[in-house]
Amino acid sequence: MNLVVERSSLKGSVEIPGSKSHTIRAVAIAALAKGESIIEEPLVSEDAIAAFRTYRAFGASIEDEGRIWRVSGIDGAPQTPDNIIDTANSGTTMRIGLGSAALLRKGLAVFTGDDQVRRRPCGPLVQALNDLGAKAQSTRGTGTPPIVVEGRLRGGETSIEAVTSQYVSSLLINTPLGDGDTRLRVPLLNEKPYVEMTLDWLKRQGIRVEHAEDLSEFHIPGGQSYPPVQRRIPGDFSSATFFLAAGALGGNDVTSNGLDLTDTQGDKAVVDYLRQMGADIVIEKSGIRVKTASLTGCEIDLNATPDALPMMAVTGCFAQGTTRLVNVPQARLKETDRIAMMHKELEKLGADITELPDGLIIKESTLHSGIVEGHGDHRIVMALAIAGTRIPGGLTIRGYEAVSVTFPTFLYALHKLGANARIQE
Repeated sequence: MNLVVERSSLKGSVEIPGSKSHTIRAVAIAALAKGESIIEEPLVSEDAIAAFRTYRAFGASIEDEGRIWRVSGIDGAPQTPDNIIDTANSGTTMRIGLGSAALLRKGLAVFTGDDQVRRRPCGPLVQALNDLGAKAQSTRGTGTPPIVVEGRLRGGETSIEAVTSQYVSSLLINTPLGDGDTRLRVPLLNEKPYVEMTLDWLKRQGIRVEHAEDLSEFHIPGGQSYPPVQRRIPGDFSSATFFLAAGALGGNDVTSNGLDLTDTQGDKAVVDYLRQMGADIVIEKSGIRVKTASLTGCEIDLNATPDALPMMAVTGCFAQGTTRLVNVPQARLKETDRIAMMHKELEKLGADITELPDGLIIKESTLHSGIVEGHGDHRIVMALAIAGTRIPGGLTIRGYEAVSVTFPTFLYALHKLGANARIQE
């Protein structure tokens, strides 16, 4: 379906849904734990439901009670799945789930996903699992799903270049439940805050992990177990990025509720990016308020926050001077090649934008109306929708349904702020 967005002023407050990254970690750890866990205010979206289904397939009992998910865990002993596990569009679930499958004591698990996930690399993680005693292979020999995994993690030593932090998070979550100790070397680590988030989860659950200060080496004792989880999921800064940035654009005044700046999410750095560009930001008790300001382009290192690239590229179009988004080559390995796709779609609208191997250069531009493609990528769709609210004549975005991956209530949030937006079947 298409989303048609007309030029609109955005004013008011919006509730930010729960963090996808926290929800998936909560489901995995609660499922692997012993006893009953309670996950409060989980994100209910396609990616989160993929995690829900994956760990049910391993034998965990997960009940949806509305604002609470109640999980009866498997105590580190996944059952052999009855069927192929389809993680849909969730790369995070795919990679963490592969590590959990390596804990099987008998049988095997087969993982697949949608066409985007079947193109996303998992080869380095597959090799690391093999180094640590499991048996894993890509059915096509490409390092991408479908992937078959047998247990069992015995421990040992391995080294992994983490073009995505999800490789390391998978190993950190699952190797403590293996038979022996694991030593992990990480000579390359993109998206470091996501690993810090995982380490915070492990610390809260009493899991012992020793690591170098720069996260280049880890020692994880085996034979550990997870106690039950009892946690409320905070608002998602990755989803909030669209409304935080929207508040700084042309006459807008937007408060994003449900966010915690003390949380481990890396994308809270978007607040600093917008401040650096000159946005008027006030931290209120109810949320983060961003008001219109005269924005100025600057250079932003997005290595830790690749999900912010689509919206920061749009923001750069409305900032004086030049905005450089750099050091984020892994943005090409997400649901789409986000660097190439944002270049393509913004250029259609008249943006002065240049593609770099690891990012984008955007100059202040006068954008015009048009029809653009969402490329099945929720973050591209939402970034272009915010752009549409600032373009005379508006914008038609093809493939709006992709937002259900992380932000099913996105259109409702736009309407609540006064946007003129509608679905076109």
